[in-house]
Amino acid sequence: MVKSPRFALPSPPSFAPLPAVLRPKTEPEGPADAGFLAGSALAWLHQIACDEHPIGSLWRQRLALANAAALMPMLGRSEDEAALRDAVMLTRPGDDPGPAGKVLMAWRRLAERQTQLVDDWWLSASAVLGLSVDEPMIDIYAVAERLARGEANPIATAAEMVAVSMKFGPDAELLALWLADAMLAARLKWPRPVPLLALEIRRKDLRTAPDHLDGNGRWLATCAVAYARAAARASDLHADLCRRAQRLMAAAPKMRAKHADEVMLILMMEDAQTARSATNAMSERAARRLFERLEAFGAVRELTGRPTFRLYGL
Repeated sequence: MVKSPRFALPSPPSFAPLPAVLRPKTEPEGPADAGFLAGSALAWLHQIACDEHPIGSLWRQRLALANAAALMPMLGRSEDEAALRDAVMLTRPGDDPGPAGKVLMAWRRLAERQTQLVDDWWLSASAVLGLSVDEPMIDIYAVAERLARGEANPIATAAEMVAVSMKFGPDAELLALWLADAMLAARLKWPRPVPLLALEIRRKDLRTAPDHLDGNGRWLATCAVAYARAAARASDLHADLCRRAQRLMAAAPKMRAKHADEVMLILMMEDAQTARSATNAMSERAARRLFERLEAFGAVRELTGRPTFRLYGL
């Protein structure tokens, strides 16, 4: 019997950390300063957002999780990242993951979609957010298509997208934030959106966003600062995931199970795995042993702290 050759896990990229000068600790003096700071931070993040290493998928999924968790207080809910992960991972395909789980699924869908807009892309946005397509919603999407193809500054485009969404639909906070990240990625020509804005924005700031359309308020500066802070957080997360991926690669030669490399590549690409979800590559029992060995080597983490229904990830 011929043994299948092993393939080498792709070495994670290495990017310089975001400089301290681009990490806002206090509010900039005005929109111009805030815009410069955000533009510089997003330009630094551009190399990560455009990188094609598989870990980019994991990075976006973890950012989607963090953004969804940040939105829970806005919705009057208490789910943290662990509860949100459970809501999606422990729900069978086709079953209802609940209101919180749907938010996470919407932000994951954002991170998975191509930034190039297709004719009916807005129908997908409505579907994942559970919104009816009424006249105000059609107006919002018409503005979104115009902005995505426009020539305005990307941050100004995202800020205007939020302002328009909140004007037409004062209760459309989720849609406003979802579209803002989609618009930003389209204008920056990123291959896929990066969930950012919900991490650093407050509901009271969203309520003031429509004033921006009349040339009033500080929404543009607030949005710019939020993107600068979110970019810093996203840069740090990517660096941490790359360090964890290096530990996984160091442990890989010690894993002799058949198809172990395939499972480890999935760990490098996805937020969490169960022993059962790895059964396409190996038996559930073999996958459980593999995860436990990787955990013993410090190459993966068990993410729940439970004795059963355990989830593993970098």
